[in-house]
Amino acid sequence: MIPELAKASVLMRDRSRVEETIQAMQRAGPDALQVISDFDMTLSRFAHNGKRCPTTHNILDNDLLINDACKKMIRQLLNTYYPIEIDATRTVEEKLPHMVEWWTSVHELLIQQKIRRDLLAQAVKQSSAMLREGYKVFFDRLQEQQVPLLIFSAGLGDILEEVIRQNHVFHPNVHVISNYMDFDQSGVLRAFKGQLIHTFNKREGALLHAAHFRELQERPNVLLLGDSLGDLTMADGVAHTQHALTIGFLNDQVEERKESFVNSYDIVLVKDETMDVPNAILNYITTAPAK
Repeated sequence: MIPELAKASVLMRDRSRVEETIQAMQRAGPDALQVISDFDMTLSRFAHNGKRCPTTHNILDNDLLINDACKKMIRQLLNTYYPIEIDATRTVEEKLPHMVEWWTSVHELLIQQKIRRDLLAQAVKQSSAMLREGYKVFFDRLQEQQVPLLIFSAGLGDILEEVIRQNHVFHPNVHVISNYMDFDQSGVLRAFKGQLIHTFNKREGALLHAAHFRELQERPNVLLLGDSLGDLTMADGVAHTQHALTIGFLNDQVEERKESFVNSYDIVLVKDETMDVPNAILNYITTAPAK
């Protein structure tokens, strides 16, 4: 049905259920579909040519924006907390307080740096951030078919928007829920807006944005893309889901996390830096079935 699903990097717990879901979603067509996706390491690349690509937070690791002492402290926080985030032996409940500490500490450091809004675009341009191969086909197809794309990110919304803007895919159908910076009248960072979103509280974030999901209640089919188990709660704001298909990018610590990913996501993509599989599924769902 979809040749890309036969790739060696694709793992599925229940192939026939995946195929049935895709066929049901195709029958319902693009008007019944919404797409919900994480950003960092899901729409953006995890690595390129063996080198890690930056997250939206890491893009700020630039002399334009922060000094060396701040960079060092942010790296120390990463080295402390990232292993906890991806630790397959800890429950989400055990990880929660650590994630709040991590994000809060980083945001406090950034506020102290008095980051200027007018330098963000330049920092993005100078960074090695990349969207996954095939991203343009993905964004453009959704726009052509008028399928809403909700990007739900624990990263930095201002940076995320700039990345997709510079890649020319910030189409009108794209809506972003993320951590946004609050700048004073002179354009200097003074705080962060709203409730903190981290990797494992996206359910709460989804429920806080109930109005967004209400607008889409005529779209009961959900294609969800993520790279952590916490991303699976991003669709919890969708009141009446008819069909949901979840695709998980397993980027790191593959052997340790493979079992939990395969048990949780419908489709798992192992170290796949492309959008080939999501694009093939999207193309199938949004193409009218042959009469």
